[in-house]
Amino acid sequence: MPLWSLWWAWMAGALLLAILEVVAPAQIFLGFAAGAAGTGLLLLFGLPGLAGSLPATILVFAVLSLIAWLITRRIAGVREGQVKLFNHDVNDN
Repeated sequence: MPLWSLWWAWMAGALLLAILEVVAPAQIFLGFAAGAAGTGLLLLFGLPGLAGSLPATILVFAVLSLIAWLITRRIAGVREGQVKLFNHDVNDN
């Protein structure tokens, strides 16, 4: 059985991506971690046709990652009027 069709491999990847998000906070790895975890759960509970098809598995991962990233961006992203403006140079006295 190929590695990409094993649920625990997707969960391990999700854990690694979540750790990477803590090390390098950018809110992008969190979406990928959630997508990998969702894909792992779908493989665990046996979504028909997912385990046997690499393109379908990658598509599910991409869609779940995009949805998770959009939700994360909506919750923790830059809000309207929250733009940081610099009126002076830090080297000016």
